[in-house]
Amino acid sequence: MDKILEVRNLHKTYGSNENAVKALDGIDLDVFEGELLIVLGSSGSGKSTLLNMLGGMDKPDDGSICFRGREISKLNDRELTNYRKDNIGFIFQAFNLIGELTVYENVLIAANIKKNSQIVEKTLELVGIGDKKDKYPSRLSGGEQQRVAIARAIAGSADILLCDEPTGALDYETGKQILIQLEILAKKYNKTVVIVTHTKEIAEMGDRVIKMKDGHILSIKENVNPVSANDLEW
Repeated sequence: MDKILEVRNLHKTYGSNENAVKALDGIDLDVFEGELLIVLGSSGSGKSTLLNMLGGMDKPDDGSICFRGREISKLNDRELTNYRKDNIGFIFQAFNLIGELTVYENVLIAANIKKNSQIVEKTLELVGIGDKKDKYPSRLSGGEQQRVAIARAIAGSADILLCDEPTGALDYETGKQILIQLEILAKKYNKTVVIVTHTKEIAEMGDRVIKMKDGHILSIKENVNPVSANDLEW
């Protein structure tokens, strides 16, 4: 697989003096096209901070992040906005849908694409909610809302999907269905999917698993035979 992200000696500290917290303390990491990467760690391990750095939502104090050879850690705010718009899809634990807009309109606006019903409808069909396009978020289940969030993330042809605890607000069966959707996007459509979680059983579906603690990477393990998301139990 080709390398899509390269992280070297990444540092990030929040606060100062006695209140300083090292969220990232010298992170080195390569991320590859089409892989399903799991970042595992407890609260405060630095995993969400790393995700935000990869997505250009925050800037490091030191170190570098390169996207296909281009260093994004030195980009200005406008350039970072374009990087996120053109390359990154975010999927969060909170669905962050706009309640006054239909499913179709949420995907259309958030993906920052021109009014193209074919693209939006095709994306909604891909995640299994094509029949919900005219409904409002309040009329959807939690799993359906998360599917809208996934559709919103990929409608703009994002290369990388960054998922921060995407099953955290869902029940077990619904969460499993969301993981199946993310697995399909990686395996069938060659999206790079990075899932941050504290649930160790979910790590079994990853091509690789990164374990983090106190701003450090403790280990990087390759799963020779990843477990299908459909077979996961937690």
